[in-house]
Formats: sequence, structure tokens, C-alpha cells
Amino acid sequence: MQTMYQKMDDAELASALADLKAQVAEVKARGLKLDMARGKPSPEQVDISRPMLDLLSSSADLTDEGVDCSNYGCFEGIPSARKLAGEFLGVPAEQTIVLGSSSLNIMQDVIVHYWEKGVPGHTPWHKLEGVKWLCPAPGYDRHFGLTEDLGIQNIPVRMTETGPDMDEVERLVATDPSIKGMFCVPKYSNPTGVTYSDETVRRLATMECAAPDFRIVWDDAYAVHDFGEKPEKLANIFDFAREAGNEDRILAVASTSKITFPGAGIAFFGSSPSNVAEVASTLKVGLISANKLNQLMHVRFLPTLDAVREHMERHAEFLRPRFACVQSKLEEGLGGTGCATWTHPNGGYFVSFDGPEGSAKRVGALCKEMGVTMTPAGATWPYGEDPRDTNIRIAPSYPSVEELSAALDVLVLAVKLVSAELASEERA
Repeated sequence: MQTMYQKMDDAELASALADLKAQVAEVKARGLKLDMARGKPSPEQVDISRPMLDLLSSSADLTDEGVDCSNYGCFEGIPSARKLAGEFLGVPAEQTIVLGSSSLNIMQDVIVHYWEKGVPGHTPWHKLEGVKWLCPAPGYDRHFGLTEDLGIQNIPVRMTETGPDMDEVERLVATDPSIKGMFCVPKYSNPTGVTYSDETVRRLATMECAAPDFRIVWDDAYAVHDFGEKPEKLANIFDFAREAGNEDRILAVASTSKITFPGAGIAFFGSSPSNVAEVASTLKVGLISANKLNQLMHVRFLPTLDAVREHMERHAEFLRPRFACVQSKLEEGLGGTGCATWTHPNGGYFVSFDGPEGSAKRVGALCKEMGVTMTPAGATWPYGEDPRDTNIRIAPSYPSVEELSAALDVLVLAVKLVSAELASEERA
């Protein structure tokens, strides 16, 4: 598809370039300082969880179903928190562990566990040559960093409207035993906002793998982060996996980091009974128990998944106008130009934006010059290498609607100028 600038004659393109450059100079002179780099809740969103801080005091009952939350013990997490974890992850409470605040930290611990010790009955991954990992892309940069840090080769797999390209995934895992795992953000994926279809979930759980120790990191980070008119439903992968005898394949995580306090929530791990016992055997070496007072405070504030969903509706009130702003600004500025496409999510924290081939890094740099910080171009691909240099992750949650509107105007202007420059360079 051609951009509007590619369709212009030389004189029209020269005039458009001059006008766009003048607009950029004007914006630079304004000295803006706006940030759309990371998917952080706004301060107003964080504030709705402040009443949780009043639930524990010096006179409060600090027990949970007979567990003393003020002392050592109960490594797996307090009973009420494990029940909530089971509701989040779709497994019985006894197949969960409730740990600290970071699901990313749990993922790292589990992957390192298999890297150093291996899946029971199999060679530790660090002793193997050329271990590989599948990474749906565009995807989550911090996921890619976990495996890259260990020297595991990250293999990108294209995301589609129903999840990762399953024909490609199945082809790769069926023929290559060095592929030991895969990252998935199955609901409102980062950054595309896609929720995996039931068929995608089924195929992931049941596909034939050349590596018997293949694992899927099932990061349900946005399990309850709906803001559309109708919440999207994600199939329970454990149901498919259990029926196929592949329950050990699934390593599920989630947290309350974008539900209560980022960096101070509680994080969950859920898997098969044997996986939970095996992973716990390593984690117990360095952890007597996580912060049970924090767990207690959370479950008294949000005792059930229904309570969580009610709380998340208050979050949605802040997110809806921000995501609506993204859609209206992009349509107003770039609709019909052929310069961009973008996603229309019903939940999560991001919009995935694609400009012309070869544009993303230039657009990001130009936005920065105009005072707007974006997620670095390429971050949504392993090693920061977007093969077509098109994708930009838009994170609209943190700025005010007014700041977001101004930042999007800058993004639209940058995309237009870079698109016009690319059209001009084609003719040189």
C-alpha cells in the first residue's frame, strides 16, 4: 500500500516536506517533555488502592486460616492468597505459589531453575549447545531479556490476530529439539492487545514437541485488565494440557502490579503438581517465606476474583478515555494516509503501531527531538531488531489525557515527516 506522499508529484512532495519541517521546528521550540515509554498506571489509578493500606494496623488480626502472617513459615503463600492465585491462573490452589511482587522475577527464577538443574530426567539446559526459545513478536521486551541474559537464542514468531502464528510454531517445535520454551502473553498481549483464540490455546497445549522438556511461560499479566464494552474470554490452557497429558508444559504467572501498587503487589506461579514441587525445592533454598503481611493485606482488600474485577472497573474508568484518545488522534491525523496501521484493543496497556518500512527508528528519534519519549523502536522484537523497522509500542496509561493528546500530535507529525522523507528518498 502506498502512502499519500508516494502518490504526490515532485512539487507537491517538496511543498509537503517544507510544511512538515516547519511544523517540527515549531514543536521543538515549545520545549515539550512528555513520556509514553512504559505501561505504568497513572497516579490516579494507583490512588484507588490506597484504602488497602488501612487494613493492617498494630491491633489487626494477622492470621489467615490459622497461619500467623507475622512470622516465618508458609513458604507457598497464605491459604487465601493461594485461592486467589488459583482463580487467576485456572488451577487448584494447591498448584500455586504466592511469592513477592514481581511475576517477571518468578519467570526468571523458573527459567534459571531449568537452566541450571534441568527438567527432572533431562539434561540441564546450560549443558546443551544452541538452546533456543520462541518469542512471539511484536512482544514484550523484558521477556526477551530473560532468555537473552542466559545466552539462549531468541527466535521471533509472527503475531497474528488470533495469537502467534501456530503453523510456524508447530513446525518449529516439532522438528527442533533445541527449542526448549516459548513466551506467551495470552490475553491482551503486549503490545498488540490480542487475546489468543481458543484454537490457538488448544494447539499450544497439545502440539507435538521434539523436546520432551519444552515449556511455555504463560504470562497472564492482563487477565482482568478489560476496558472494552465486552471483556474478552481466554480459554484455560490447563484444561487442554491436562487432557493431553501435557500439564507439565505450562508455567503460568500473574501479579497484582497493575491492580494495586506497581512493584508492591503479590505475584503468583501456577503449574502441575510436580512442577510446583520441583520449582519450590529450589526456591526454598533462598526463601523461607515471602511477605505474608502484604499477601494478607491484598486478600482482605480483594478477597475474590469478582472483587478484583469490580476494582478493575474503576481502573477502566481511567483507561477508557486514554485509549479513546489514541484511536481518535491516530484516525484524525493518519487515517486514510496509508502511513500507518494500529491495533484497537479492548484491554491491556498498549497499542501496537506500524508505520512504513524503515520508519520506526527515525520516528522515535524525531519524537524525542520534539520532546516526546517513546518505547525504543525495535524493543518489541528480540535483540531490539525489528526486521522491517515498522513497529512502535504506544503506552497511553500514564500521561493525563491532555498530555497524551499533545504527545500523539507529535507522533502523528513525526510519522508524516518520516513518511514524506522516505517517499522523497525513493526518488533520489
